[in-house]
Amino acid sequence: MQTQTLATQIMQLAQDKPRCLIAIAGPPASGKSTLAAALAQCINSAQAITRSVVIPMDGFHLDNAVLEQRGLRQRKGAPHTFDASGFVDLIRTLKTSQRDIAIPLFDRAQDAVIPAAQTVNRQQHILLVEGNYLLLKQQPWAQLSTLFDYRILLNPGLAVLEQRLLQRWLDNGYDAAAARQKAELNDLPNAKTVLEQSMTADQVLS
Repeated sequence: MQTQTLATQIMQLAQDKPRCLIAIAGPPASGKSTLAAALAQCINSAQAITRSVVIPMDGFHLDNAVLEQRGLRQRKGAPHTFDASGFVDLIRTLKTSQRDIAIPLFDRAQDAVIPAAQTVNRQQHILLVEGNYLLLKQQPWAQLSTLFDYRILLNPGLAVLEQRLLQRWLDNGYDAAAARQKAELNDLPNAKTVLEQSMTADQVLS
């Protein structure tokens, strides 16, 4: 489905809602951030003011120091390495709040969360929430499902994901062996978790 068509569909869905939350879920390297940004641009270009904003799940990564203490540093990005309860609380608040709300963002260059890095204002009507585990069946992630008005799952297939993940690590300066190890020991298991343990989406995109 073309981005503009999907954006139009979302705007129609949001017309009769005080605030509309769209889940854009999928494995790592499936294109969640790219799709969310493109949808936000399409929606906002059709509005007189900025009505849509992207809410990334990555702002709830646990700090590296915490992961080190728990022996989880090598599994960063797995479901249990996020503050899932905090993320659920934020999405629940965003669904119902009539005030401006600060949210954290993840800085990849620093490999760290930046608290209160962005503000979602009360006029922003369509929230495009993107992340790996938005549709995960396990708790507390499963509490998110009822908060979304529409659920999109990206699934380009494991072969495509493996190629993209390897290239991601190569682009970050890892040699071929190290890139494959990073992908096989963490990224691909996380991808399989998303694809095998997510709830049914309203729409699946490849």
